[in-house]
Amino acid sequence: MQSDLEIARAATLHPIHDLAADWGLPPDALRAYGPHMAKVDHRLATRGERRARYVLVTAITPTPAGEGKTVHTIGLSMALNRIGKRAACTIRQPSMGPVFGIKGGAAGGGHSQVVPMEQFNLHLTGDFHAVGAANNLLAAAIDTSVLLDNPLQLDPETITWRRVVDVNDRSLREIRTGLGGPKNGIPRDTGFDITAASEVMAVLGLSKDLADMRARLGEIVVGQNFAQQSVRADDLEVAGAMAAVLKESIDPTIMQTTEGTAAFVHTGPFANIAHGNSSIVADELASRYFDYVVTEAGFGADMGAEKFFDIKCRKSGMRPDCAVLVVTIRALKTHSGMFPVKQGSPLPPELFEEQLEALGEGCVNMEAQIENLRLFGVPVVVAVNRFGTDTDAEVELVRERALAAGAEAAEVSEVHAKGGDGGTAMAEAVHAVCERGGADFRFAYELEQPLPEKIQALASKIYGAASVEFSPTAQDQLAKLAERGYDDLPICVAKTQYSLSHDPSFKGRPRGFVFPVREVRLSAGAGFVVVYAGNIMTMPGLGRTPAYKQVDLDAEGRIVGLF
Repeated sequence: MQSDLEIARAATLHPIHDLAADWGLPPDALRAYGPHMAKVDHRLATRGERRARYVLVTAITPTPAGEGKTVHTIGLSMALNRIGKRAACTIRQPSMGPVFGIKGGAAGGGHSQVVPMEQFNLHLTGDFHAVGAANNLLAAAIDTSVLLDNPLQLDPETITWRRVVDVNDRSLREIRTGLGGPKNGIPRDTGFDITAASEVMAVLGLSKDLADMRARLGEIVVGQNFAQQSVRADDLEVAGAMAAVLKESIDPTIMQTTEGTAAFVHTGPFANIAHGNSSIVADELASRYFDYVVTEAGFGADMGAEKFFDIKCRKSGMRPDCAVLVVTIRALKTHSGMFPVKQGSPLPPELFEEQLEALGEGCVNMEAQIENLRLFGVPVVVAVNRFGTDTDAEVELVRERALAAGAEAAEVSEVHAKGGDGGTAMAEAVHAVCERGGADFRFAYELEQPLPEKIQALASKIYGAASVEFSPTAQDQLAKLAERGYDDLPICVAKTQYSLSHDPSFKGRPRGFVFPVREVRLSAGAGFVVVYAGNIMTMPGLGRTPAYKQVDLDAEGRIVGLF
């Protein structure tokens, strides 16, 4: 069996300018980065009218058994082209933290990939580095201002801004800066987040143009002065320089799939600690040149999809026509709780055998996620990502349960093994749903509701909690945010991706638990409030067998080991 890298290298790559001309993109709007990828002028996102159907790809709660969400975002766009529709996909750029950690590459897989996959997974056109540089420039400006006379009277105890790096590095989670004498700054406790969690990344993803990005950067709140007033990046006179660093990053990168379908790659926020979606600019731009835009939301529907609806769609004004929920039979068996699985360890052999009882137990997670999507008034198509060990009886059980739970269709997909040809049934189902026009879009909460009510709405409606427990710290933070006029912002929950709840050990469809909120942070530039639940961390760590051990250069200087 060929590896993903071997399949990617065997694909026929077309010059990106030739493909862009076929897609109708004006040649003077592209800035090439080699022959096969280019930056696209973001201003195309506001020219002309939206014409595309808007399709979201999400998944059940992720497991070590895998679901195939990115594969299906790419594969569905290819399959739609196979049935005669002009389609493009919009996806996030991978963080090198997971690429070198336990996850490995994130360009899709098999015969449904974005290529060239080496560039896709490593650096690409430099946007992550620009985000990190802008973030850390602000951090340096804060410490410099406090040290040199502190003209803004910024209280060091209130500073919330942290530095970032695009590497999994647990030793940087909690640090003390300013050591070594008075010339080195004021000693204070702080830490690093991973670049994908930076508010600057969220600002980039949620901005509509350069002017909007510049304004949002200026509104970033880094702390409070001694009079308990917000101190912003604009008060530090650094937001303009941050915007200059990010000037080219506002333009999406356009690439191609293994079948020459358009792929717009832009921004990379995680869905467990950030809002988990590619940029508004990329979606808006693609919607003006294609009949279908297929976009991906990170992790399960309770995470990336909820944030797609309540944050991204609220900001963009775009409304989805259909949602595709990706499931695998072995992942559903895992949700039964009958088989112990651990990230990075071999899967139990029982997952590859017919286990109808376990599958039936695990289908509750799929049913919960279907209900979550329908809560937003979006029709659902279930894609059963079929593996060779799946039996017909297992597939039929999943299809029956999906339809009974309210899915409009449930189709077998083999886009990993067969590319676009393996997803035509799924594509036809998505097209039929979009043609019927059954979407009645709505949000999970209204912005006018107080912040605690919004959190309670998500906890009860989406996660299945009986109640919410706010720590004293969170209660105080929420009260102060309301006093400062930030009560009307949407919520971005940071919690484990491995459960509908806050606790990764709660499998399947947990109900009746208490949802603990320990901390709240304001992201005024991004335009939301981050709510931290459980033991979620904003800086991952590396495991005993990280993926970077497999990555190297061969004798010809080519990268090897990325999947």
